Amino acid sequence: MIRGAVLCLIAAGADAQPQFQNHSEDLPRHVYSGGWEHFVGGGVAVFDCDGDARPDIFAAGGDSPAVLLRNLGGFRFAPVPLESLTGVTGAYPLDLDADGWMDLYVLRVGPDRILRGGPDCRFADGGADWGLPHSDQWSTAFSAWWVDDGRTHMAVGHYVDRTNPDGPFGACDSNALLIPDATGYRAEILAPGFCSLSMLAARDARGRATLRISNDRHYYVTGGYEQMWDIGLGRFLEPRDGWEKVSLWGMGIASRDLTGDGRPEVMLTSMGDQLLQVAQADGSYSGAPYALGTYATRPHTGDDGRPSTGWHAQFGDVDNDGRADLFIAKGNVDQMPGMAMQDPNNLLMQQPDGRFVEMAGTAGVGSVARSRGAALVDFDGDGRLDLLVSNRRAPLELYRNVTADTGNWLQVALVQPGGNRNAVGALVTVNGQVQEITVGGGHAGGQAVPLHFGLGAATHAEVSVIWPDGTGSAEQVQAGQVITLFHP
Repeated sequence: MIRGAVLCLIAAGADAQPQFQNHSEDLPRHVYSGGWEHFVGGGVAVFDCDGDARPDIFAAGGDSPAVLLRNLGGFRFAPVPLESLTGVTGAYPLDLDADGWMDLYVLRVGPDRILRGGPDCRFADGGADWGLPHSDQWSTAFSAWWVDDGRTHMAVGHYVDRTNPDGPFGACDSNALLIPDATGYRAEILAPGFCSLSMLAARDARGRATLRISNDRHYYVTGGYEQMWDIGLGRFLEPRDGWEKVSLWGMGIASRDLTGDGRPEVMLTSMGDQLLQVAQADGSYSGAPYALGTYATRPHTGDDGRPSTGWHAQFGDVDNDGRADLFIAKGNVDQMPGMAMQDPNNLLMQQPDGRFVEMAGTAGVGSVARSRGAALVDFDGDGRLDLLVSNRRAPLELYRNVTADTGNWLQVALVQPGGNRNAVGALVTVNGQVQEITVGGGHAGGQAVPLHFGLGAATHAEVSVIWPDGTGSAEQVQAGQVITLFHP
């Protein structure tokens, strides 16, 4: 594994042979469509909307209505009645009112919507009830966190200012913080904005709560870069803080501690390089060595040698060997001639020496559709992470993980009293692997499901939690189950 900035690269063959079955035809047909305002977006939200412990799906539709698909088990999904929502770029699940039912923050080209969840996958408009401010902007990113007052704080990322007569190039809109107050929420401008396409509130390499913002350099023209906003300090970090400016065509964010040092690495998707930033002991980041195998700069199949375009990124242990693997959704913006048109998705399997090896083709998930959002989630409850992919101008894709001889596994959910019911911000450690419960990241969509840990040959797991209030708990459990831990 990576150790700080040092990587031991030894010759080693791939020991994981992931395999997926294509179940896309079993889904109701749904396509993310639309003109240039839907070149970006196309996210999916995955969460349990009816309390049956099976993950359900909300998928953005762009010019088409968004859909809600209930998981019936056995890889069968059925549409659920939902008000017609068009202009949707993505959505994120979170329990905003701590009632035990997931709500949805729906990103749109136009006024966003917040849908209040209820039993049996029923949703109602919650914007007025929660006092959320109205904004007619183009929303493409979202994240949320809780602080000591027990109420949700949110950030919304906006793309191009559609009212700017000089747009779209060089017309990036500002972002917004939604801060709880006595009457509901007030919006505070978070500027400058550089056309954000992903946001993630999580601990950074310093161990501090920080809002990372990934921005699309295609619209920067000059002066744009990736951003880190320190939640506690209430300001953007600068080089004097150890935050060096990085400019790329930022599309998505994924975060995971790959080294076991308690500091999360960060994956940034882009046009061209997919940049993995390795956390350093001094709280800074450095680019991963190219030989690590994560840059995924060009298509891994076919003869199109032009650069790739990365969108959603997500870490997950596909073969349950105890090492996080990485999925990257790829696809041309639309018809950009300088970028690859046949751009297969990546499934990068982490090896014992820390390298990542491409296996999407042999695993059966190397689609060349214009992919956007995605989710690595255990849809059938067998302990193996399955895959959902949203595509622009092509139907949703669904793949069942049928990898043979996978390791053992454990899935962990947390519940605590108060407004932050699902303990967002908690750190969960299982047999030395650390994950943080977050809302945000990816590309235009995220998941609210139990954290998944591969255990390899281990039959038991040591589970410890640092809860958002700083208290700790620990216990030993048997592998091969989904557990819910309650705040002590």
